[in-house]
Amino acid sequence: MLDTKQFGNKLKEYGFNFFTGVPCSFLKHIINYAINDCNYIMAANEGDAVATAAGVALGGQKAVVLMQNSGLTNATSPLTSLTNTFGLPVLGFVSLRGEPILGDEPQHELMGVITKEMLDTIQVEWEILSAEPDIAFKQIEKANEKILARKSFFFVVRKNTFSYVKLENQKLLERKNITKKTKNKNDEKPNRIAALEIINKQKDKNTAVLATTGKTGRELYETEDAPNNLYMVGSLGCISPLALGLAIARPDKKVIAIDGDASALMRLGSLATNAYYQPSNMLHVLLDNNTHDSTGGQATISHIVDFVDATAAMAYPSVIHAHNTKEFEEEIAVWKKKPKLTLIYLRIAKGSKNPLGRPKIKPIDVTTRLQNFLAE
Repeated sequence: MLDTKQFGNKLKEYGFNFFTGVPCSFLKHIINYAINDCNYIMAANEGDAVATAAGVALGGQKAVVLMQNSGLTNATSPLTSLTNTFGLPVLGFVSLRGEPILGDEPQHELMGVITKEMLDTIQVEWEILSAEPDIAFKQIEKANEKILARKSFFFVVRKNTFSYVKLENQKLLERKNITKKTKNKNDEKPNRIAALEIINKQKDKNTAVLATTGKTGRELYETEDAPNNLYMVGSLGCISPLALGLAIARPDKKVIAIDGDASALMRLGSLATNAYYQPSNMLHVLLDNNTHDSTGGQATISHIVDFVDATAAMAYPSVIHAHNTKEFEEEIAVWKKKPKLTLIYLRIAKGSKNPLGRPKIKPIDVTTRLQNFLAE
């Protein structure tokens, strides 16, 4: 059995001081250590945790994700199309619930058999974490080398690997909505390009702009291909947890996350996480056209969702319904002048620029360019 505090302190020596994830009983003591002694983000699900950790990596820090192996299925999308594609590595700890020799609960039986194979399939290198300290410390050294090479690495953790750590008083913060501006007139529904041009005009040399998957990123690229832009591909729904990680890792920079209705609905729980940690340097823009615009124009269910009331109820400190481009631009200016976590909601027209190209810069080069921008 590993001395958890000793092991955690060794992780810290290598720069792993940021943890996020979803609890598992096999990992409870390393999670308790992270909560007690490190920066820890309580994620709504494992995919959100991976995206948040990727945001931390984008900000130039190292991040750890912790999850039960059943949650590995939830994390597969960002592990294959975000961390791998953009070269944003995470160090993972995944429990081995359902290991055949354990006689575990029936819901864990299949995952106990296929966890290692899943990691092999998605080309994430892994090792069983040794319970021998000398070996485990060498494993950390190897994992760190992989992270430095921009490759994710996972430890598979058996039952009773970590020694007992008492969870100290985990004081929960009280959060509430302060400003809410709801719909009070007709929406003008500008096209998405018009909204993106306003964001582009309002950004400065201290602002990173992250655009969600599909035509949003492609249109932002055509508006201006800038070193402080990131054009998400894959990982639908992960733009705001990615922005959360970056905003927390780099409080000296402003971060704008441009989301869509389909993306926000896919990982709605991430909005509650954003609201709880509420970095003031993060602006969350939600452009809603009630459409899966990038896949043929099929409808979403956003027409029955009041995103302003929902995010206010989740305790976003500031939530704004902008009815037109003028209000949209004014509210971005307000956030820039007095920053606090803000969601600005704007209904936009269906459709996109035609013809619409695709970014000619590779995602991993987007990462390098943005990290260089952040380092200035």
